[in-house]
Amino acid sequence: MNRLLALYKPLGIALGLVLIALLLHPIAGRFRDDGTPHDRAVLDGVATTDVTGDVSTALGRIFSYTPADVDTARRAASEVLTGSAAAQYEKIYGQVRRQAPAQRVTLTTRVVRAGVVSLTGDTARLLVFLDQTATRAGKPDGTPAAAQLTVTAHRDGGRWRITELKSA
Repeated sequence: MNRLLALYKPLGIALGLVLIALLLHPIAGRFRDDGTPHDRAVLDGVATTDVTGDVSTALGRIFSYTPADVDTARRAASEVLTGSAAAQYEKIYGQVRRQAPAQRVTLTTRVVRAGVVSLTGDTARLLVFLDQTATRAGKPDGTPAAAQLTVTAHRDGGRWRITELKSA
């Protein structure tokens, strides 16, 4: 009898381990890397800092102008905007180019806060808070205005370019 128990005991343990493995197999699949890109917004500090810096600098450049040099913002936009963001900007910029010099309007835009909402592969979505201050003929034209944008950017040649702008 002892000999029979000694034979079945290892077999019973092996059978138990197989059953546990079968039960845990579906759960283990959740932890496997399937090769699809994962959101790195929280995990990749360097990439989030890069995209936040590039996008913040770009927004400050494209939404700031003086009556004497309105085209500086347009040139900046041609470097940092692409896709639907570039098309939107060109539509709005036409009015600015016509009106800003005659009205002697200066617009200064600065990013107050920017945060990466998602970062997958070479595409990032950000939520950006801006303050814009306008002066007319050198005199303040009301209080600073706050703006909130959802920005989509794509890394192109090591630089982040804005592909989509939406007011949030």
